[in-house]
Amino acid sequence: MITTVAYNNASYTIDLSKPLDISIPLKASEENVNAWYLDTPKIEPVTNGDWVGKVSEGASTNFNNIAFNPHGHGTHTECVGHITKELHSINDHLKRFFFLAEVISIDPEKRGDDLVITKNQIEKTITSPHIEAIIIRTLPNKGDKLSKQYSHSNWAYLTEEAATYIRELNIEHLLIDLPSVDKEKDEGKLLAHKAFWNYPKATRFSATITEMIYVTNQIEDGNYILNLQIASFENDATPSKPVLYKVLK
Repeated sequence: MITTVAYNNASYTIDLSKPLDISIPLKASEENVNAWYLDTPKIEPVTNGDWVGKVSEGASTNFNNIAFNPHGHGTHTECVGHITKELHSINDHLKRFFFLAEVISIDPEKRGDDLVITKNQIEKTITSPHIEAIIIRTLPNKGDKLSKQYSHSNWAYLTEEAATYIRELNIEHLLIDLPSVDKEKDEGKLLAHKAFWNYPKATRFSATITEMIYVTNQIEDGNYILNLQIASFENDATPSKPVLYKVLK
């Protein structure tokens, strides 16, 4: 299904029949992607006495409880409520779901024991001046991102300067294939989070960060329409399903 969408007085043609899902599915398995020192997520049937909510065990329906953490168990989208004393819900602050986006690929730079994504790298890679969302694919881009156990791995992260630069481009939505835009063990500084949201100076309440995506190598760098789908959680973060549509013209 070919359709046309308009942003900033420009029109973009996309094919809605060819979605590109860049989320990581959640499963009750030790192979589920994991960060922040958490146990494996659980998906288990409800039990009530002798009754088990599982068709294979005699129930009329499958009726599962699910226990997981949105920040550590898969693709999730968060608002500034992730770092504030006050409750700010992603369900309240994200009210639009389609955005002009650009996918860029970056090989993080080595700095001492760390790997970092710098302002200079983003400045050299980004090509579109009016995008609303940026999707950062880190290199090398291997399939183990779908099941990686990130705890104690010192993953790559954005420098404060890089996050500030993204904000200064008026980009509202930042998506990345890492557990966090910040260093794993940073003593709670959260420099990239704070810089992107401009917290607490002039907080960008409508801006979001989506982490733990996976952009396959078949998806080329370039412009897309992003459909940022979330579950209606009254929480700072929610599991999410970002979907891309290639801009045809």
